[in-house]
Amino acid sequence: MVGAETASHDDTLAPSGEQIRLQHGDQSAVAVSVGAGIRTYQVAGRDVLDGYAMTAMADGARGQTLIPWPNRVRDGKWSWRGQQMQLALTEPAQHNAIHGLVRWLGWSVLERGEDHVTFGCTSWPQMGYPWPLEVRVRYALTDGGLVVRQSIRNCGTSPAPVAAGAHPYLTVTTATVDEAILQLAASKWMPTDDQRIPNGRADVGGTPFDFRTPRPIGDTHIDYTFTDLQREPDGRFVARLQHPAEPHHVALWLDESYDYVEIFTGDSLPDKDRRRRGLGIEPMTAPPNAFATGTNLYTLEPDEEWTGHWGVERR
Repeated sequence: MVGAETASHDDTLAPSGEQIRLQHGDQSAVAVSVGAGIRTYQVAGRDVLDGYAMTAMADGARGQTLIPWPNRVRDGKWSWRGQQMQLALTEPAQHNAIHGLVRWLGWSVLERGEDHVTFGCTSWPQMGYPWPLEVRVRYALTDGGLVVRQSIRNCGTSPAPVAAGAHPYLTVTTATVDEAILQLAASKWMPTDDQRIPNGRADVGGTPFDFRTPRPIGDTHIDYTFTDLQREPDGRFVARLQHPAEPHHVALWLDESYDYVEIFTGDSLPDKDRRRRGLGIEPMTAPPNAFATGTNLYTLEPDEEWTGHWGVERR
């Protein structure tokens, strides 16, 4: 049965909000109302996502929804049709606005069943982003694994630029990601400056970031965006992570709405014990700083909706 986990005392709220437990066969997951996040996902009792405890906040954007932009906007500054915008600097150490506007909001549970839940929220106009958006996220456990649907509807009276992303950390239960074998069929990576903003695109060939042929991650530090994604015949891009001593692997897939993926080995996480424990493989419809560059932004007309799908499975 679907359940909502609660903290140990009636007057205590879990930092990640309402806890919605999902079950489908040997799969289980906990989705949370803060940020419409996914806190845990297991198959046959084994972690597939490197999640976090019910008593903790989501560190490093772990499992959160990144809308109306993923990743960073340099100095929080951008412009839209001649109007200058200034977003709050939510990454003050690097003077950036990061990961959108909804990741710390309390979302409502709109619909739930034993193996699925849909969260919804309204992102109201604010300094730096003057459009109201209706945002929905649906998590479903299926025979094919965890399937996530993100949608954004422009509730304003003028065209709204949007992008979307998510921030799962995958694990194959190695002690660190160093031993894990990564396959990433992406031919371009995006080098960055000291604010972690891309300053171009480069071929992965001959670099430490070429994982087109599966190989261990080793001690490589990665916090970069990859693109030119090679897709399967069904249109999906698939990134795979495998334990070195086991035949099974964990796969994250993206539909054609997402043209970019950020890979993050977690070396900069504040909690040293959390570093390199799981691999961030982040679906993104647009690259970092897209609000400033305009690259791959979706422009939604009033009442227009965008929808994208991604998912995780253990094969």
